[in-house]
Amino acid sequence: MEIKERIGNVQGKAATLHQLGILYANKGEVDEAIALFNQSLEINERIGHLQGKVATLHSLGYMYANKGEVDKAIRLYNQSLEISQRIGAVRTQAMTLRRLGYLAEQQGEYTKAISYLQPALEILQRLQSPDAESVRASLDRIIRNS
Repeated sequence: MEIKERIGNVQGKAATLHQLGILYANKGEVDEAIALFNQSLEINERIGHLQGKVATLHSLGYMYANKGEVDKAIRLYNQSLEISQRIGAVRTQAMTLRRLGYLAEQQGEYTKAISYLQPALEILQRLQSPDAESVRASLDRIIRNS
């Protein structure tokens, strides 16, 4: 990261901070991960790197959802979704819709969960993603139980 700073690779620094955030998240060090993601987000916003911003908002949403701060997670996911739709980041859009669907399901909002998971499934099927199968299973479960 120091080298990236020295040569002025600000986008690389943001990406490195994001990757470090993932490493800390995987180690269970949530607060440190969030701090790193926030640093990455600030840089991505400053330089206008929308793909980096989308990915970081998604990661922050995931972290806050796991902390039980669902409202904050939803706000972050919605920001990620709006930008991913605008820039055509289709896979990120699908994964964000998926996470929003899971959160809605956890809150007992089954109609809302379906409204997120259905387009996620359609996108993932179009991309021929292996993730489509788990989204289909979630949709089937929600429809059976609602």
